[in-house]
Amino acid sequence: MQQLNFPSYSFRFKNSKNKPYIFDEIRKKFVVLTPEEWVRQHVVRYLIDDKKYSKSFINVEKLVKVNGINKRYDIVVFDSKGNIFLLIECKAPEVPISQKTFDQIAQYNLVLKASYLMVTNGLNHYFCQMDFENEKYSFLSALPDFKN
Repeated sequence: MQQLNFPSYSFRFKNSKNKPYIFDEIRKKFVVLTPEEWVRQHVVRYLIDDKKYSKSFINVEKLVKVNGINKRYDIVVFDSKGNIFLLIECKAPEVPISQKTFDQIAQYNLVLKASYLMVTNGLNHYFCQMDFENEKYSFLSALPDFKN
């Protein structure tokens, strides 16, 4: 798999039916190792190992209804009150981050109301803080520390 713009992490892998799998610490199971999953697993490890976010507050690949259509978000992090603190959209490294990517996460966030957003393809990372009152957002240089 491609080297990403994250620190080096060790992962558990296996092969089954001629497909590579990677162990997801959050879902507690092996999942097919696609380029997007490679990015998602790096983000999860970054949140846990580097940002010190608690595993118990992280959710991966769950259903969200957007305009009546079933979609799946990549990663959300809840705060200790159960509110969504952070919404993350992951793309494969070969997928450039574009306005379409930001539109996608913005649509999800109309429903989820996360305070912070992250968009990444593993090579480029973008972080935003939402200002719902003024219907604006501002770009940040890094993710905030976890708020209890």
